[in-house]
Amino acid sequence: MSESSANVAPATRAEVCVIACAEAYRGNGEVIASAFGTIPAIGVRLARHTFEQDLVISDGEAHGVRGTWAVGGPAEGEIEAWMPFSAIFNLVWNGKRHIMMIPTQLDVYGNSNISAIGDHAAPKVQLLGVRGAPGNSVYHPTSYWVPAHSTRVFVPRVDMVSGVGNDNATKAGPAATKHHDLRHVVTNLAVLDYADSGRLRLVSVHPGVSVDDVVAATGFELEIPESVPQTRLPSVEELQLIRDVIDPKGLRNKEVSA
Repeated sequence: MSESSANVAPATRAEVCVIACAEAYRGNGEVIASAFGTIPAIGVRLARHTFEQDLVISDGEAHGVRGTWAVGGPAEGEIEAWMPFSAIFNLVWNGKRHIMMIPTQLDVYGNSNISAIGDHAAPKVQLLGVRGAPGNSVYHPTSYWVPAHSTRVFVPRVDMVSGVGNDNATKAGPAATKHHDLRHVVTNLAVLDYADSGRLRLVSVHPGVSVDDVVAATGFELEIPESVPQTRLPSVEELQLIRDVIDPKGLRNKEVSA
């Protein structure tokens, strides 16, 4: 261990989640990286700064912006693309975006709900509505971020389908499956993806988390391989970028506590 690494505080759970979100974009190439949530936003910027330089990141208005800037503040960098609302739709419909959304509910096949909780005719809670979730999940790569992994989120069946899961895409036929591409689910406990069966599969658990912890916090049976590794830890260089450049205010720790 070098002197510099010896002086760096160990990674927090939030920082492990940042790395997992960044890794979700590895190998994506030139696509719009749309990340909902503080930790996914940090992860996307970290990915572009380090191993996925071709990612396109918006300033949240109408521009793609170069460089690496802090979350919670204005974009600071050279404008590299003009992206009005109409251009976004053209890119979405052509599969040139990878979105990471935050589901209120998510089931075993990756159907997500951000619309309402309870019976559709008389919901107990009204949420956002389906918004762009149906088109996002059908037209381009879609991942999910769950900052509080629990049986309230991971349910056997969502109360309403907003984002289309693997089972419903298959039922809908070729028009729905042609570009349907559910990829990763990152939570405060673990990383998951989808097995060949279309069901959610456990990929790794974060440090300090056991497979049993994940199973207990999930409301359905996961696909679990014989050996489940630990989620990758951030390097010293990645920790310095997270702490000093991308999130100097420590906003990540408000989304996932240490």
